Amino acid sequence: MIGVDPGRLGPGTPVDRLSPGTLARAIVEGQQQSPSVLAAMYGVDIAELTVKISEGALYPNLSVIASASHGWEPAFEVVRSTQASVLGQLTVPIYQGGGEYSTIRQSKETVGQQRLNLDINRDQARATVVQSWGQLDAAKAQIEATTAQVNASEIALNGVREEARVGQRTTLDVLNAQQELVNARVALVTAQHDRVVASYTLLAAVGGLSMQHLGLNVLIYDPQVHYQQIRDAWVGVRNPDGR
Repeated sequence: MIGVDPGRLGPGTPVDRLSPGTLARAIVEGQQQSPSVLAAMYGVDIAELTVKISEGALYPNLSVIASASHGWEPAFEVVRSTQASVLGQLTVPIYQGGGEYSTIRQSKETVGQQRLNLDINRDQARATVVQSWGQLDAAKAQIEATTAQVNASEIALNGVREEARVGQRTTLDVLNAQQELVNARVALVTAQHDRVVASYTLLAAVGGLSMQHLGLNVLIYDPQVHYQQIRDAWVGVRNPDGR
């Protein structure tokens, strides 16, 4: 695919150690930490804040404007004057056609919709965890079965070779036994691959497929650091990285 021959290949390592030890615990973590569930929870928070913003249209609005000036007029006699004023204005909405009330009702209906969406995502997360757990158990059982198949094929091949040595089997029988052993080894490698994939699938279903959880030796982006770098930048258009 990339035009480079493979070097030293090694078997994949499953991440079972990072997943919950029991199915019940995996379901709980999946319903709380699954990416789709977290996104739905944020959707509920946003919808609730939207209701508060919509209700703000019905609240009174108080504004205060202050100004001060100092001047002088050089003439025969210097005249100095100082003026200061504070102006307060209170606006109380009484009725503006009912549009605000309609927006509030719409926002509340959206909250209910987002809560239903959260329940749906939790049910889907539970189903995904149960399915991933079953696939992982099936992959483990398949490894045991294919391992036994490889051992049996090796014993059968040795027996066929001994029989061929004394003239009771033909070269074709030996080749067929070797092919059965190759097929068994291929099935074992496939089962090992399926176990690795299933372990990562389960870890993703419970919300643990992250760089922090996997302990990867990479630079992890922290949005809090970027916020601290630009929170006091009142002017300028450059980012901290110079762009």
